[in-house]
Amino acid sequence: MLLVFICIICAVLLIFFWIQATRNHAVVLEEAVKTASSDIRVQEKRRIDLIYNLVDCVKEYSQHEASVLADLAGRMNQQQAAENPQIRQLLNAAAYQYPLLKSNEVYLNLMNELSMTENLIARYRENYNGTVNAYERYIRQFPAALFLPLTGYQDQVFKRIDFEVSPDAPQDLFGRRRNTQ
Repeated sequence: MLLVFICIICAVLLIFFWIQATRNHAVVLEEAVKTASSDIRVQEKRRIDLIYNLVDCVKEYSQHEASVLADLAGRMNQQQAAENPQIRQLLNAAAYQYPLLKSNEVYLNLMNELSMTENLIARYRENYNGTVNAYERYIRQFPAALFLPLTGYQDQVFKRIDFEVSPDAPQDLFGRRRNTQ
């Protein structure tokens, strides 16, 4: 009789722990969805913070390079007006060696950073949607669908993210947008 009583208590405890494990797994998946959502917000903030600062740096570098070239061209014109061939040769040699024009590299780096940032955001969105799918699949499958309501667990409703361009994506970074009306 005592053995039957112990077996019944063990069975009840096993069922209790199994039901509780089902709830715990649902909570873990729910937290994973929240973390994935947070990761997207972090990357979108990174996009705003980083990209506009990079664009400002590219603009400043381009303006500096333009002023150096304008100054160099002005000096060359002055020296050519003086018609001193030796100075003209030295100045022409300097013009070819200095400054090294790098604005194309700066623009390429900016484009790479834009591309990497957008790819990161897309990857984090895919991860979020996959996590939402795993959560929803789990809470709808047996035994979770049967046991979760018994524990008082409230299913969470998470909205999947579409992949349209988000309204906070950087646009018209150089202020050159033309009115196409």
